[in-house]
Amino acid sequence: MGTRTIIWNFFKKAVPAALVGITVTDRYGGVCRIRGSSMSPTLNPSLGSFTDDFAFLEKFCLDKYKFAHGDVVVFSDPTDFKKRGVKRIVAMEGEYISNMNGSAIKVPDGHCWVEGDNSAFSVDSRSYGPIPLGLILGRATHIVWPPHRMSKIDRRIPHEGLAL
Repeated sequence: MGTRTIIWNFFKKAVPAALVGITVTDRYGGVCRIRGSSMSPTLNPSLGSFTDDFAFLEKFCLDKYKFAHGDVVVFSDPTDFKKRGVKRIVAMEGEYISNMNGSAIKVPDGHCWVEGDNSAFSVDSRSYGPIPLGLILGRATHIVWPPHRMSKIDRRIPHEGLAL
């Protein structure tokens, strides 16, 4: 068996497997690295740790934008599309959220209001306003790494900012 045959056999198996892998991670879900302390203690609770949390990113929610209060979402940063953000949904379109000076802001249609769990270290909707639902890349549902932190990500519903 020649080198050419070995290479051809490898590519006959590798290319279809890669295409299936790309399709699955693009349409259904994948794993993403969570960096920073804006979502601490939910994600990356140890500030001095060298390991980041890795979360499963579920993408079925992108069909018809099925999101709910308390979902932790990964999205393209509205100020720099090359960056990714991870925050919790606090308010959905049509709802009112109170800002720092006490007035209420209505979340426009097709947008949501996101905030980090660790507000002291979070750049979120309080800085750049509501984000378009189209920027959301998926919902983080489970911590899959490191092994001692494997767990479901709770859907906590913060009430402090909502204007009821």
